[in-house]
Amino acid sequence: MEKLSNFLETSKPYFAMISLQFGYAGMNIITKVSLNRGMSHYVLVVYRHAIATAVIAPFAIFFERKAQPKITFPVFMQIFVLALLGPVIDQNFYYAGLKYTSPTFSCAMSNMLPAMTFVMAVICGMEKVNMKKVRCQAKVAGTAVTVAGAMLMTLYKGPIVEMIWSKNIHPRKSYVTDTTGNGDKHWFIGSIFLIIATLAWASLFVLQNKALKTYKNHQLSLTTLVCFIGTLQAIAVTFVMEHKSSVWRIGWDMNLLAAAYAGTVTSSLSYYVQGLVMKKRGPVFATAFSPLMMIIVAIMGSFILAEKIFLGGVLGSILIVIGLYSVLWGKHKEAIENKEEIPEAIKYPQVNGINGISVIEDIEANGDELKKGDHQVNNNKLMISSVAISMPIQDQSMKANQEPKA
Repeated sequence: MEKLSNFLETSKPYFAMISLQFGYAGMNIITKVSLNRGMSHYVLVVYRHAIATAVIAPFAIFFERKAQPKITFPVFMQIFVLALLGPVIDQNFYYAGLKYTSPTFSCAMSNMLPAMTFVMAVICGMEKVNMKKVRCQAKVAGTAVTVAGAMLMTLYKGPIVEMIWSKNIHPRKSYVTDTTGNGDKHWFIGSIFLIIATLAWASLFVLQNKALKTYKNHQLSLTTLVCFIGTLQAIAVTFVMEHKSSVWRIGWDMNLLAAAYAGTVTSSLSYYVQGLVMKKRGPVFATAFSPLMMIIVAIMGSFILAEKIFLGGVLGSILIVIGLYSVLWGKHKEAIENKEEIPEAIKYPQVNGINGISVIEDIEANGDELKKGDHQVNNNKLMISSVAISMPIQDQSMKANQEPKA
């Protein structure tokens, strides 16, 4: 029973991210139809995050109304930039790229996200690169292969690849962008938009990981603030880019479904869930499941939208997935090395009623004080031993002040 409980606890981040990929896949299909029917992507972003704010705010107020972090100017700027990167830059460029290309192609380009996140994490000092180690070589090589795959998809289209299940599907109307005439030009522009969107998305993951240190117990509140400020920013952008009042009209149709679905599932819910996952496993892990979305969308798109899949997209997707899992292999090896470096007391957490993890944590917490004192070596040893012996009674204030290790 204990093994089952440990398995379920370990599997939670995997189940959460896999579920999110199904949610993102549905959003891509519904949004593609809505955009091709004439809805402005600027207005869609506004409605999406207004709905997301309305959905998540009651939960934040009910569950996290106590002990709210103080919003200082640096904290406000973090939230402001998060809203600018996610709701405004990322989604406006993504929707524009989706309109000019196709759902499967957009999802494939999004697979650059882990590689871009890795580069951002290295720049910000969240990831260390030692090229003498194979795992670091794998992460760097994987990043390069991922970028090469994205460039192949952008610059080379190739012939259409027929899917076995879609040969006999001939819907009355296709919602996929026309690939004749100016289609190639639009496809290239859409590819550039998607790359910009993915870059903004990667930056969002890295900055959100830092913001979670302030809102580590208030993820719902952070999600609400990001969605609310993002809504205000998106309104300002829409007023600048759209000058017709008619674009704001929305009825009981696909446009409302796209805004409601995206706001509920892929904004409020996804921001919260990916925040919880990043808190446990880091930003690179949270971006590792995007290839699953591409597969889901490819199958759904060929069935529902009669979407055309090109050889360049297939080859580029293969390169991106190879590069992605090269990065993930490096991360896996890094996690194994970190576990091997853990002291024996942590590997055996309960020995004769003494909690080994707590022993190490409290010794580390008292380490600075021991160094500052002018005690003799024997006295230091006596103090450390007494800490270990008295560990069943834990000092919660010490543990609260400790920084989690990567």
